[in-house]
Amino acid sequence: FDLVHGTPGLRENTIILVCSDNGPEVGFGSAGHLRGHKATLYEGGIRSSLVAWAPGLMEEGAVGKRNRDSVFSAIDLVPSLLGITGLEIPPGVDFDGENLAAVLLGKEETSRRKPLFFRRPPDRSTFRHYENLPDLAVRSGKWKLYLDFDGGNPKLFDLEKDPSEMESVEAANVEIVERLRTALLEWNA
Repeated sequence: FDLVHGTPGLRENTIILVCSDNGPEVGFGSAGHLRGHKATLYEGGIRSSLVAWAPGLMEEGAVGKRNRDSVFSAIDLVPSLLGITGLEIPPGVDFDGENLAAVLLGKEETSRRKPLFFRRPPDRSTFRHYENLPDLAVRSGKWKLYLDFDGGNPKLFDLEKDPSEMESVEAANVEIVERLRTALLEWNA
């Protein structure tokens, strides 16, 4: 890092990313107000920080700025980095991720448009102090739906109003549950 930071040519065209693949392990960190830990599909288990350092590629006002609102996944990194470098996506390649280069460089605070799908590790229906963990999850916009593998036991949360996932609202949003259930079960199949 010191070499890049102290070398003007490298500083102007380098991006350094620091990220994690999941939330904190039980006993080794806190997910704050978010429910869950590593190995769960709850927000505390899947949300993690992403730090982008690219002072030569970011506008001055974006350096040091925090974006707490954009939904960005590790699967968005490759198309975003290709977008930053200006490289073409090879013919026939279809990424699950989206090009969110403007978000990575602090120019926008938008979110990915496609839903994110999750499947818990098969050996973790019970993990640490958690029991009966959901098998599948989908995040689409502000909505997060949990299901069992057979499509049962739906739990729907509005993450804008309830980021801690404390109040399931599936009964009042049957159409959203059915739309997300169909997409989630198709993805899992």
